[in-house]
Amino acid sequence: MELRQLRYLVAIDEAGNLGRAAQGLYVSQPALSYALRKLEAEIGVQLFDRHAGGVTPTAAGRDVITEARRTLRQVDRITAVAQRHRRGQTGVLRVGFEASGAGELTTRSRAEFARRYPGVRVEPRRFDWGEEATALRDGRVDVAFVWLPNDLTGMRVEVVQTEQRLLAVAREHPLAGRDSVSILDTNDEPLVWTERAPREWVDWWAVNPRPDGSSPRWGPTSNNVEEMLEQVAEGTAICFAPESMASYYARPDLAWVPLIDVEPLRIALAWPDRTDTRLVGGFAQVVRELAAERA
Repeated sequence: MELRQLRYLVAIDEAGNLGRAAQGLYVSQPALSYALRKLEAEIGVQLFDRHAGGVTPTAAGRDVITEARRTLRQVDRITAVAQRHRRGQTGVLRVGFEASGAGELTTRSRAEFARRYPGVRVEPRRFDWGEEATALRDGRVDVAFVWLPNDLTGMRVEVVQTEQRLLAVAREHPLAGRDSVSILDTNDEPLVWTERAPREWVDWWAVNPRPDGSSPRWGPTSNNVEEMLEQVAEGTAICFAPESMASYYARPDLAWVPLIDVEPLRIALAWPDRTDTRLVGGFAQVVRELAAERA
């Protein structure tokens, strides 16, 4: 028995006439009549009663046609699954990001990708202090929003967003009420930093050296963003962060003030150069489109 024969059965039943069924199937009526007789002989029952107006299913025919329809629906589902795999529409996509990622763009990109690829599970993976680049190399994520500067050797890199850098201070801090500050205004303030990130990354965020050639006043260290902000909120130190963090980590005991004389943060979408999957390519396209809307 072939799927072609089952489709013939369903078409004949729907048309109620061999001639009309043959036209819809783009086969000759004699060929369709022969195929029907051959199937009836193969399974040992008569499927249709022939009469002047056409054909009518027998009792056995109705049961066989019901099962034929069920089988063809299952075949369609199998075909759809195969097509989704061929198009890269099933599986898991692991998306890495640093702290607040690329702000709203990060969340919108995952949501839009999930809408376009409903069979794909999107897993967000959060990292601290530039570790998202290492996670790409280790295979812990497939694609990531990476805060620059970072070592992205061997990666495909597309800058998708820039953000102004802000000063974060305790709400009662003397600089909290300012409309903006210069980096030099912070020279005497202890700065939270981390020993877990590459030194280049630490120096860039700290603006070391400062425009006047001085070094930052190094304050306490932290292991993650939450620890950093806790120390800032209690008045122990200050920190620098991108503007998206002000809303992502909004809290009443912190004040965020724009830094006016430092370069902005550049956020890149990156993935290993050897990666050539439809999932990563599809996600990159979504990010490009959403980033272009914001430009």
